[in-house]
Parts: sequence; structure tokens; C-alpha cells
Amino acid sequence: NHTTVVEFILLGLANSRRLEITFFLFLAIAYFLILLGNISVISITLTNNFLQTPMYYFLRNFALLEITFTSTFIPSTLYSLLTERKMISLPGCFLQMLFFYCLGTCTLFHMAVMSLDRYVAICQPLHYTAIMNNRFCLQLILSSWAVSFLLMFPPTIMTVQLPFCGPNVMNHFYCDASLLLQLSCTDTGFIEELMFIILIIILPGTLIVTAVSYGCIIVTISRIPSSAGRRKAFSTCSAHLIVVTVFYSTCIYRYIRPAQRGGQDSDKVLSLFFSVLTQTLNPYIYSLRNRQVKQAL
Repeated sequence: NHTTVVEFILLGLANSRRLEITFFLFLAIAYFLILLGNISVISITLTNNFLQTPMYYFLRNFALLEITFTSTFIPSTLYSLLTERKMISLPGCFLQMLFFYCLGTCTLFHMAVMSLDRYVAICQPLHYTAIMNNRFCLQLILSSWAVSFLLMFPPTIMTVQLPFCGPNVMNHFYCDASLLLQLSCTDTGFIEELMFIILIIILPGTLIVTAVSYGCIIVTISRIPSSAGRRKAFSTCSAHLIVVTVFYSTCIYRYIRPAQRGGQDSDKVLSLFFSVLTQTLNPYIYSLRNRQVKQAL
């Protein structure tokens, strides 16, 4: 009832027109590659009979998730860079924040689920079909979506209900929760603590599952008698681990570092890494490098 702000100003990625054009081209190419790669993954895994396995079921859902996640902020950022219109309405900002954090959290759970699937396939191959049956795979996917929204929905809704009296400027290219809390004209300590606790549970929790799964996979791979087989398996695992490392390290440093207010230029760089760069690489590293997918193509 005390909100007087009707829109927020997002300063974006650059403060000069030349840099804005550069970032526009970079984001446009990245978004095109994200759509192309993930739509290809979805199409191939749906239409090819040889790709109807749990691994490709998870990859198909992951591809759909990546499209929806990046679509929450990249189109609006491109529009802002092209037209120099930096304003976003309150409802638009709140919706963007809600879907960005819910879908981003779901991405973490999906990565953990996919690493678990690879662990069972490589370390427990005789039990793989029995464990990763259709019902269990569906339960894993639905649980990832449900838990993500259940965890992130309360703090984002609490943030939406805060009064905003000005200023209304955010040094970012999307509506970031930490910056919104700074702009509120009331005490936000409880929401900040709640979000920190949730992130402490989500980020290290999913990272532990992913790290342990890949650790067991590497141990199993090291026992392969064929040196060519070991090199091929390590090549695949190393590519996955690079993406996981970049994604988690930037997320953790951005959201679980020691008490420090957001709004710095370094925050935007970190956000570009985990929200754009890794999303661009994922379909090509997780799916399109696979021998079966290449044959299907």
C-alpha cells in the first residue's frame, strides 16, 4: 500500500552505445545457439526410437528447462540493448524474478539428477534398467520441478509484497532479488536470511550429489582396461565437469559469499557466466557430442 515506484530502471550490461551493440550481438548469438541446440535435442530424442532411454529422457527435459530459463531474461535484455529502453514495470520485474529463481533452482536439481543417472548407468549397469524405470524417472523430474517452486516461491512472493518508495535503479540486466531487497523501504532482514538458508540448502546439496556421482564415475572409468576407452570416457566426463564447475562456482560466489551488498559490475559478469555461457554450452556438451545423437542427426 505504500509503494510509490511504478517501474524499475535496469542499468544493463554497458554504459556506452558501442558496448551495448557488442553485448547485443553476443547475447543474440548465444540465445540463437541455445534455442538451436536445445530444440535439436528435443526433436531428436522425441522422434528417434533408439534414443528412448532414461538418459535422453532427462536430457530432453533439461533442454526444455534451458529454453524456458533463458527466455525469462534474454529477450527483454536484447530489447533493452537494442532500443536503449531500460525500464521494466513492477509486475514484469516480479514475474521475471520469480521464474528466474524457480527455473534456475530447477536447473540445479536437473543437473544432479542427470549425474545420478550417469552414476547408475556406469557404476551399476546390471541394475540400471530396474532402477531407472519410467515411473522413477518421471518422479525425479516432477520432484525437481515441485521442490524448486516450493523452495523459491515463498521468499519471492514475500519480496513482491514489500513496499518500494524509491530509488528504483538496479545495476543489473535482470531483476535480481538481492537488489530488489536493497531498494525496499522497509526491513528485509528476515527475507534475506530465509533466502540465504534456502540457497545454502540448494547449492551445496545438489553440488554434493553431482560431485559424488562424478567421483564414483571417474573411479569406475579408471578401471577400464582399454586405454582408448578410458580416454574417451574421461573426455566426456571432463567436459561435463568443466560446465558443472563454472556453473556452481559462479552461482556460489554470486549468492553465498560473505555479507556483501549486490549491485557491482562483477555481479553482472558472474551472472553472465552461469545464466548465459553455461546454458549455451550445455546442449552441445551433454547431448550433441554423443555418438548416438550424431548418428540420429
